Amino acid sequence: MDSLIAAAARALAGGDAIGALKHVALRDDPPALALRGIAMAQLGEHPRARELLRRAARGFGTHEELARARCVVAEAEVALAMRDLGGSPRALATASATLEAHADHANALQARLIAARRLVLLGRLDEAAAALAGLDARGLPPLLAAVAELTAAELALRSLDTRAAHSALARAHEAADRARVPALLAEVAEARAALDRPAARRLFADGEQALRLDEVAALLDSGELVIDACRRGLRAGATWLPLARRPVLFALAHALAEAWPGDVDRNALIASAFRTRRPDETHRARLRVELGRLRALVASMARIEATARGFVLKPHHERAVIVLAPPIDGEQASLVALLSDGAAWSTSALALALDASQRTVQRALAELESAGRVRAIGRARARRWLSPPLAGFTTILLLPAALPSG
Repeated sequence: MDSLIAAAARALAGGDAIGALKHVALRDDPPALALRGIAMAQLGEHPRARELLRRAARGFGTHEELARARCVVAEAEVALAMRDLGGSPRALATASATLEAHADHANALQARLIAARRLVLLGRLDEAAAALAGLDARGLPPLLAAVAELTAAELALRSLDTRAAHSALARAHEAADRARVPALLAEVAEARAALDRPAARRLFADGEQALRLDEVAALLDSGELVIDACRRGLRAGATWLPLARRPVLFALAHALAEAWPGDVDRNALIASAFRTRRPDETHRARLRVELGRLRALVASMARIEATARGFVLKPHHERAVIVLAPPIDGEQASLVALLSDGAAWSTSALALALDASQRTVQRALAELESAGRVRAIGRARARRWLSPPLAGFTTILLLPAALPSG
């Protein structure tokens, strides 16, 4: 490795993309192309970065499989930054095996980290947890350890395990401090700040209270009956009943919970569930049917009893009823709240959960996407929508260059 390539690699390791380009900007040999690709990725020019990395991989040829594998991992990192999650993970898995076979353990671990982060973004949290469980962040180089802990923190937050998230972010800060990469320190700081922002509101008869994520988790673990309008479901103890895709039943449960310990007039329930101000006998008949379905679903949590003027919710074991709402009102807030479960949602499923038209949901999603609050994967009917990650995970990794692993 010549001195210019080594100098560019060291600059990239410290997050100095401009300094790296000064050494290799005019060179077109494969090592220089790879380093230019990494530098462009650090600068946010992801399409150009991908093009350069592909050219580098072709330039290395079949006889330099180690260098080609590093380029594959680098391109996968760029794809992750672009949120292009539709490709097959096979190439990344093959590259990881090649790197392990050549004793390039740092980049092999990086490939496994990219695969785990991709699973988090796709909402496949159990698979992501299994992938992370096989990684020992304490044995990683500081930069990779920081990224591993950031991934673990986001996984914990999506699972509402705030204690684990705090611990992971503390370890991420320590590792980022040792790595001495300012961009990574900034990402850890942003992730920590997210824990102190309002995540939901608790509604009362005479007002509301903003709650941080740890306070939301404490309420969900309190054993009380929680009607969660953020994720559209009911929680009592260890039992979780998702109703996101059953908007009528959730609307009825929400109306009953808001009126607790009192009852709700039948016409008010019809207005909440069916969006009509002029109920007739067909609406009343449908109300009885839908309440029967809800009564069966919540039987382990509460009873729904008829009163002289309507219906009342009566939790088992003298539990209190708690109503959680998104941190802000409006359709966009509801969309962000639904997507915060980490799953990939279709537009039709979101429209069903919100009881809105697909066109209305599409307009709201377009506005949120332009603001960077949601991400889309796939095209046409295969398009799915996801919440963005806790942090962006800047592309600052030690990939194509033969750098020290410590």
